Amino acid sequence: MELACPPGRRAARKADRRRAILEVAEQSFLKRGYGETSMSTIAAALGGSKTTLWSYFPSKEALFAAVLDGMIDDFERKLDEALTTGGGTEAVLLRFGRVILEKMMSPKSIALHRLLVSEAERVPTMGQAFAERGPDRLRRRLCRWMQDETDAGRLRAHDPLLAARQFVALCQAGCYIDRLWRPIGTVKVDIESDVRAAVASFLGAWGVAPAP
Repeated sequence: MELACPPGRRAARKADRRRAILEVAEQSFLKRGYGETSMSTIAAALGGSKTTLWSYFPSKEALFAAVLDGMIDDFERKLDEALTTGGGTEAVLLRFGRVILEKMMSPKSIALHRLLVSEAERVPTMGQAFAERGPDRLRRRLCRWMQDETDAGRLRAHDPLLAARQFVALCQAGCYIDRLWRPIGTVKVDIESDVRAAVASFLGAWGVAPAP
């Protein structure tokens, strides 16, 4: 008689299967686009049935949201570390800017941005899912830190959310924008210079001058 699979092993197999689904789905979304990716194509790539796939994710929208969560979770942890390590306002902004730009300049992030720009108007739920999980969360977290810095007298950010949005935009203003529109290898990437320029500009606008 065949022995039943122990609950722990079943859970491990289910987790492995879920990871495999997310890996295939991520590759398909980034390569084929949202519209051209279907539950059928993902099931075929996995070598299973749509019924099995649906037992993990009830819809393509839910699957795409899970892919986004997987891409963003580790990024959020690094952002929190950048904001809480200390060292002064400038040091924190430099760390935070590096984390942002290194993530945004990764091949997966570039591919995701291009996908969202090309399809978000046609598939609003896709763009909304990303906005809620990515930019909105990033700005809210940075906004809380900027409010704390303002309360402590180290910034004069009367509108911390505006300040947060401007800092992120300053970090994106150099090689990131160039990379979005040009092939890999054709853009000079200097993350450190871009971040330092962003911090200098930001502190010039929102910083507090040292007492004479």
